[in-house]
Amino acid sequence: STRRPRKRSLFLPRKHLKMDSNRQALLGGIKGFEKSRLRHTVTKVKQFKPTAQDIESEKEHKQMIEGIESFDPSKLKHAETSVKNPLPTKEVIEQEKAA
Repeated sequence: STRRPRKRSLFLPRKHLKMDSNRQALLGGIKGFEKSRLRHTVTKVKQFKPTAQDIESEKEHKQMIEGIESFDPSKLKHAETSVKNPLPTKEVIEQEKAA
């Protein structure tokens, strides 16, 4: 059996029509743009100086980073870990079920 290709619709869905009309409006605005309607603007550059608190905070952060970078792991002592809340054994569970 041979398959016939489906005919494609020549009509665009509403969504595409709206997008197309928006595109046309945008292109029309770009084509009709006049540079002579622009005005010169002077921008003001504001320079913010850090506060004393900002400077102190940055110094503390820098010291912390330097401390981490210069850390010597060979100075650590070995520590034993202990479980303070052990899980109950099977016998304890069976006794609780029986009670």
